[in-house]
This record gives sequence, structure tokens and C-alpha cells, in this order.
Amino acid sequence: MTAPLTPPHQPSPHDSAWPPPYPTAQEDTDGAPNTAAEVRQGAVVLLAVTLAGIALGLLWLWLAPRIPLVSDGRAVFLKDTEGEAAVGADGVFTLLALGLGALSAAVVFWFHRHGGIAIVVGLALGGLFGALLGWGVGTLLGPAHDVAAHARAVGAGVTFDAPLKLQAHGAVLAWPVAAMLVHLGLTALFGPRDPEPDWDAPL
Repeated sequence: MTAPLTPPHQPSPHDSAWPPPYPTAQEDTDGAPNTAAEVRQGAVVLLAVTLAGIALGLLWLWLAPRIPLVSDGRAVFLKDTEGEAAVGADGVFTLLALGLGALSAAVVFWFHRHGGIAIVVGLALGGLFGALLGWGVGTLLGPAHDVAAHARAVGAGVTFDAPLKLQAHGAVLAWPVAAMLVHLGLTALFGPRDPEPDWDAPL
């Protein structure tokens, strides 16, 4: 009498297979376009925020207080020796940079709520470059830098404006710092949340 032949073990539909220890080529291929798209978005943010520095320069030129000078034909003097216009120009630049930093962070968060390292880096660098661009635009379009030539052109006893300068160079950091703080706050309050783990699900 022979023993009955037992069929080989057939995999049950309830059997679960372990995932491969490393991502497959398809996963790598699928993930690459997402990274490239994020880098492109970061570059667009960098360019847009940098170009917004033109608005900073124009607003600074418009709102910054002027420093009146006067010449006696031999030398140039401050007309108001007790004025604080130079400090006021730095303060106006800093306040404008803080406001534009907060505004740029809010706009970037509105269009790119998912965030991403490339977008955050683009926002920070764009804020720095925008502040530098605004500084350059304001000083370039402001009063002439050659004070002696300007004094000779207007004549003795005639009041004219001193060149627009930024004495506190650290003010250029106001834009990127404000942008980072506002973006971090918006992400913490309104950013996408990770799904909560379901502890009741079977292992």
C-alpha cells in the first residue's frame, strides 16, 4: 500500500510577501521627476523673489529721508548738523525688507503649500539677492554720488541732497530672516499633516 501523494504547498492569497530591501528601478525612475520638478520650482522662487528687490529699491528711494547738503564754494557741509536722516534711511530700508520678506514668504507658501528644501532655499537666497538688488537700485537711482561735482553744478549756497547710502550693511539680512520665520510659522500652522498611525490595524 502506497502513501497518498501530497500536492506541493500552494501560496495562499492571505500570504504576504516582504517588500524588497532596496527600491526598485521603477521607484527610482518615478521619484526622479518629482525631485527635478521641486528644483525647478525652487529656481522659479529664487528668480521671482530676487526680482522683487527692484520694488524694494524704488520704495526705499521714495520713502527714505534726504540728507540736505550745502556748499560755500570751497567745501560741502551738512545743512542740518543735528539731523538723523542717515539713520532714518537705514530704518526705512530695514522695515521695507521685513515687510517684503513676510509678503514673499506668504506668497510662496500659498502657491507651494507642500514645501520642499529647494523651495525654502530659493526663498532664502532670493530674499538675500533681492535685498542686495534693492540696495543697488536705490543708490543708483538716487542723488549723484559725486558730491563735489554736484555742489559745483548747483552753486554756492544752494541746498542739494546727499547720496542715498545704507550705513548698516546687516540690514540686507532682514528680508531672508523675515521670510524664513514667516514661512516656518505658516508651515507649522497650515502646512500638510502626516497621517496619524492606526494603532488598531492588524500587523
